Amino acid sequence: MIAKLKGLLDETGTDWAVIDVGGVGYLVHCSSKTLAALGAKGEACTLFTDLQVSENDMRLLGFAQAGERDWFRLLTGVQGVGSKVALAILSALGPNELRDACARIDAATLARAQGVGPKLAARIVNELKDKAGALPGGGESGASAVMPAGGASADAVSALQNLGFKPAVAAQAVARAQSELGEGASEGELIRVALKRAAG
Repeated sequence: MIAKLKGLLDETGTDWAVIDVGGVGYLVHCSSKTLAALGAKGEACTLFTDLQVSENDMRLLGFAQAGERDWFRLLTGVQGVGSKVALAILSALGPNELRDACARIDAATLARAQGVGPKLAARIVNELKDKAGALPGGGESGASAVMPAGGASADAVSALQNLGFKPAVAAQAVARAQSELGEGASEGELIRVALKRAAG
């Protein structure tokens, strides 16, 4: 299965992007949040992916964060939630918002997404309320929930992932390094300490 694409952004549409990987263009369906995170045409980008195959269709879904992909998989496991509805939910809510809404059994928040009525929203939060705690924004502990969205910490997490660490492990290690070094730590310092923590 295709798990990740790393290439150049070739083209985008309302809910899709084409990623050029070594001269091969992959059509990837994405949430609006992921599309916004991809950058400009021609720029390098990385997408975590999920391949869905049915009797008459095969589609590749792309996500800016592994946590978003984890939530996509949870959402499509709920009866009545297909890939389009799941992407609509992920366009309206980030992983942290989804986790909180499910934990609070807050169906009204999910009903803000296009194509999600009150009954379906209620079914989603009821089915996922017990699973929400395992995905705090996409990690396996609260580390990713306190990580800043950008800056040295995010760059350090990305660097660790490029070295082969799983996203959750990378986020936890950098979060520990951040708390140890303080807010003003550079990317290099965070990577050095995080590598020790991740290896330990």
